[in-house]
Amino acid sequence: MEEIFVEAFQEKDHDLLFDQIMTEYGQSVLELAYSYVKNKTVAEDLTQEIFVKCYRALHTFNKRSKMKTWLWRIAINHCKDYLKSWHVRNVQVIQTDHLSHASTKDDVEKAVIQKDERQMIMEATLKLPIQYRELIYLFYYEELTIKEISEVTNIKQNTIKTRLRRAKELLKAELGEVE
Repeated sequence: MEEIFVEAFQEKDHDLLFDQIMTEYGQSVLELAYSYVKNKTVAEDLTQEIFVKCYRALHTFNKRSKMKTWLWRIAINHCKDYLKSWHVRNVQVIQTDHLSHASTKDDVEKAVIQKDERQMIMEATLKLPIQYRELIYLFYYEELTIKEISEVTNIKQNTIKTRLRRAKELLKAELGEVE
């Protein structure tokens, strides 16, 4: 997929490139934003804002990193900026919706159990402090490597490994309390 982005970028067809980026990464960016803000509506708004930033900055993409890494850097910075904003610190919004994926299994009972397990894991993950939550999301949900996470977050690889280990311990403790 990365080759398609590079080809469109070389042809200076930024509209085509932007369409491809939105198609390929739209849902993932929404899920990333949700992992930060824990609110579906706000996550949707942030996703739109992230793609506007992406479109405006498309000419600055220098192909030294993958398109996904570049986009994730924009998305993470935007989400962190939002969390630091006055609005977030002074206005509380109550939201009970959670992003979930429909199960594709034929066995309904098994699908329900899997959905419940995913929901429990997602809820436990959302209770983690942001420094752990973002790493869990990027590593397990987006399947980025430690090196890619380091590039996206500007955190040293050893620190990422340590935080992932700590995050897993916190998740185990949280899930142990649930059961």
